[in-house]
Amino acid sequence: MSQTAEYEITRVFDASRQDVYAAWTEPARFAQWFGPRAMATPEEKVVLDVRPGGTWQATLVGDGGFEVTLNGVYREIHAPHRLVFTTGDPDNPGDGPASVVTLTLTDLDGKTEMRFHQFGVNTDAAHAEQAKAGWIEFFDQLGEHLIRQ
Repeated sequence: MSQTAEYEITRVFDASRQDVYAAWTEPARFAQWFGPRAMATPEEKVVLDVRPGGTWQATLVGDGGFEVTLNGVYREIHAPHRLVFTTGDPDNPGDGPASVVTLTLTDLDGKTEMRFHQFGVNTDAAHAEQAKAGWIEFFDQLGEHLIRQ
C-alpha cells in the first residue's frame, strides 16, 4: 500500500494577488524563483500550459550540466486566486512520489496570503519533510522575486 503525507505552508507577500499569481503562471517570472538556490531554471526550459488538463514542466540545471525535470498537470485554474496542479501523476504514480498541490491566494489589503497545500502519494514522512524544506526555499526566492518587480 502506498504511503501518503500532506502539509501546508502559508506565506504573506507584499505584492498583489495578481502579481503572485503571475509569478506562478508566466514562464519568464516562474523561472526566476522556481528551484533551489544551487540550481538555475532557464526560462527556455519552462512550459506552463495554464488551463485545466494543461501540463507544466520545469527543468532545473545544476553544476556540470546536471538536470532534473519536474512536471505535472493543471487540474483547476481560478485566476487569480486558486491553482490546483499535480507533480508527477498521483492517479498512476508507479513507484515514484507524486502529489496534488492546491495553491490559494487571498488578498490582504494589498498584500497576498499564499496557502500552499501538498498531498503526496508514495510519500513517506521523511520525503514529505524534504519536499517541504525545498518549497520553503523556493518561496523565499519567490518573496525576493516579488520585491524586485
